[in-house]
Amino acid sequence: MDREQLKDKDLKYIVHTYNRYDVVVDHADGSVITDVNGKEYVDFCSGYAANSLGYRNEAWLAAVTAQLGKVQHTSNLYYSEPGILLAEKLVERSGLCKVWFANSGGEANEAAIKTARKYGNTLADHKKNTIISLKKSFHGRTLATVTATGLAEAQEVFAPLVPGFVHAEVDDITQLEELTAKYDPCAFLMELVQGEGGVHALDAEFVKAAADLCHEKDILFIDDEVQAGIGRTGTLFAYQQYDIIPDIVSFAKGIGAGLPIGGIICGPKTCDVLVPGDHGSTFGMNPVACAGACVVLDTMDDAFLADVRSKSKTLRSALLSMAKVKGLDGLGLMVGVDLDGMTGAEAVAQLMQEGLLAIPAQNRLRLLPPLTISSEELSKAISILSKVLN
Repeated sequence: MDREQLKDKDLKYIVHTYNRYDVVVDHADGSVITDVNGKEYVDFCSGYAANSLGYRNEAWLAAVTAQLGKVQHTSNLYYSEPGILLAEKLVERSGLCKVWFANSGGEANEAAIKTARKYGNTLADHKKNTIISLKKSFHGRTLATVTATGLAEAQEVFAPLVPGFVHAEVDDITQLEELTAKYDPCAFLMELVQGEGGVHALDAEFVKAAADLCHEKDILFIDDEVQAGIGRTGTLFAYQQYDIIPDIVSFAKGIGAGLPIGGIICGPKTCDVLVPGDHGSTFGMNPVACAGACVVLDTMDDAFLADVRSKSKTLRSALLSMAKVKGLDGLGLMVGVDLDGMTGAEAVAQLMQEGLLAIPAQNRLRLLPPLTISSEELSKAISILSKVLN
């Protein structure tokens, strides 16, 4: 079937909650996608940071294929080795206590919200259930996570929203203290590196002050690392660069390396809040996704993460030399580019013509290459970026 036939069928049979770019993907290898006409693109989208190991990673493919040959799904009524081993790895690497598995970032944050609400309603010193998140944040597409999201354009058509959410200004500790005094929240919910809101890394002093306020007032600190986590920022989790220990960390995207998986890692205050009957997920802890995720975590050792930081330095240094780049934000290989004389959407369109796939975030250009991108692929991408941004 040719590309126009595929596009026509897509329009006819699929509910369009996405405006698709004019690329019909056929296959991929490393960090390069090839369309049905044979045109190659260096992929700086990575499935919204999900394809952390790029395409056709041999170890990941072998683990997933082997597990498919054993059993593809069991349900959480039974024990399953891949999920148990993955939980052990996440606990050891995070320094937290226990893991609950889901299929996506939205579901992970929904579980974090339910955990915080139950904690505040039944386990805190007194009943409290408000959650404070930040403006410009993005936490998912379920009704509760849309409400937690600090972007009006993601909310306005879905009223009435879920009660019990308040939004604070980004990096404004004074306002956060005022809202805490007014609403007595059970939790703060933050992306330490905001993704959809413009690829902004939160100020370290603000984050530390917020964590100290949580400790003082018995407020849970929920760290949304759905996009920033699993090596994307140059450490396994972004909070490891902020000198804090969250009570709950949500994860997804990169840990699956292309398969749907997410969840939360809970600290001492939250690891036993949810009990049988409180929450569930039919495909949570799916053995195939978990087998692949174990490879992801095993791959991301100290040398791998150091290489991510090195690639980030190379990419950022090159970008800062380009005429239309006003500044950079984000951490590691989660890069937000402030542009002069063009919007993020305009840059994405021009880059795609030249053979590089990227995505916008508000008015910024968002760059999310596979963490395994080779030196040759990175050099090619920088050449394309230079052509468009100079």
